[in-house]
Amino acid sequence: MTTAIILAAGKSSRMGTGVDKAFLSLVNRPVVAWSLMAFERAASVDRIVLVVRKDQIVASKAVAKMFGISKLQAVVAGGSRRQESVAAGLAACEPDTQTVLVHDGARPCVTPELIDEMAAAVRKVPAAAPGRPVSDTLKNCAKGLSVTKTVPRDRLWAVQTPQAFQYQALRDAYRQLDAKTEVTDDCQAAELAGIPVKIVENFAPNFKLTTPADMQLLALLLK
Repeated sequence: MTTAIILAAGKSSRMGTGVDKAFLSLVNRPVVAWSLMAFERAASVDRIVLVVRKDQIVASKAVAKMFGISKLQAVVAGGSRRQESVAAGLAACEPDTQTVLVHDGARPCVTPELIDEMAAAVRKVPAAAPGRPVSDTLKNCAKGLSVTKTVPRDRLWAVQTPQAFQYQALRDAYRQLDAKTEVTDDCQAAELAGIPVKIVENFAPNFKLTTPADMQLLALLLK
């Protein structure tokens, strides 16, 4: 069985004080509803676990009901760090879960086709992430905004979500993670545990809502 864990418990610090970006209105529906609907339509997904702030659990269940999310298995409270929220999601998965997809709820452009492609990718490898080669020139600034050097980009990829894992591989990766280490995505936890990660090329729009200016572009893409 395949379970999708959708993360929407972040602090949204770059959106402004007191803003929960997962529940902002985007083309007449909450941001997180776009991801819920995509996973609902994905043939490869059997269940969905939604991870939100503790004070948004009731509202999240109402959103799922409003948009007919029949695959929703559980809504659980996340933690202050990504790994704590993922751990809460993993703990809510049923024992028969073999594949798990972890997705940022702030990526509303995700499609059922990408979700199914990622689920298929981990039939042969333990971990996979969608991504695209970095095309921008990259600069390293050791202090402030003063450039110290240009970073070679020929082997660099910008990764996205949903990231896909064989369930036990992700559980093992997070169990081995040092309590002092903070990861910015789940593949990083796999890498630190020595688990190989495959990149699946994805050139379709799938960027993450981070700042208020992103709302305008997302609205155009999702109309």
